[in-house]
Amino acid sequence: MEEHVIGLIIAVFIAYILDLLVGDPISLPHPIVYFGRMITCSNNQFNYGRWRLIKGALVSLILIGFVFVFFQVLMHYSLLHSVALYSLLTGLFFFYGLANRTLIREGVAVFKVLNNDGLEAGRKQLARIVGRDTSQLTEQQIKKASLETMAENLSDGVVAPIFWFALLGIPGMMAYKMINTLDSMIGYKNEQYFLFGKIAAYIDDIANYIPARITALLMVVLGGSINGFRFVFKYGHKHSSPNAGFPEAALAGILNVRFGGPNTYHGQVLNKPFIGNSDREIILNDAQKTARINHLVTLVSVLLCIAIKWITLT
Repeated sequence: MEEHVIGLIIAVFIAYILDLLVGDPISLPHPIVYFGRMITCSNNQFNYGRWRLIKGALVSLILIGFVFVFFQVLMHYSLLHSVALYSLLTGLFFFYGLANRTLIREGVAVFKVLNNDGLEAGRKQLARIVGRDTSQLTEQQIKKASLETMAENLSDGVVAPIFWFALLGIPGMMAYKMINTLDSMIGYKNEQYFLFGKIAAYIDDIANYIPARITALLMVVLGGSINGFRFVFKYGHKHSSPNAGFPEAALAGILNVRFGGPNTYHGQVLNKPFIGNSDREIILNDAQKTARINHLVTLVSVLLCIAIKWITLT
């Protein structure tokens, strides 16, 4: 086996362990921060007047292309310099590309803050991880929103980045993170972003199409839930998003809870279809079970990625 393949595999596994232990490095510079600044600058420069659909499409394609080419060049020349540098950069950016530990920590924290500090504190804690208006949510709605986010972001923040790394290496993983950041910042269906962010949202839908379904499959298999399979086939395609409904349906089936319903985003009420029929009370144990499933899905995804790299590069 070539030396750089061994280095890549070791780097990926170390990055996974590091994410498992510490999560996102708050005190260190993160690529997503710079992606966000690029998007904000582009939005301020071009999201006004005529041709906003075309300008938004060009901005999205240029930013995604720039990130892919930048990391392609970076990784290529790092390998030419030394295997050690290539392995170090692979591990560093794979670590930056994962968000499993942080996702689980933030999701479970909503339940703990809600239990220890009350409803208003729970609403503020939830607002850290969701885009919807949390100011009027009930305790049950807060818990439901936290679980929905843990399921959806298991695809966006874990499986999809690993999927694109398996296909296209660090350049693919980082380009996906730019796609996802674009969607989270300008992919809204309101007056300000409907035209400018339309293509960004469409690209995000395409990039997440396969990963979302892989995520749902892994969730129900690793969760050992026949009901999860049934929910995925019955409710997965009914979500307003072509992708988010699949992992959410999988988790709703595993836990036997009901997700969906009306929510307010940026002042607009969106009536999402319900996923499931059981409106039972959601408890802390549901968040803890979701956390275990997320950990299992992440581990298996990393192992599958390593296996794919082993087979394709040797």
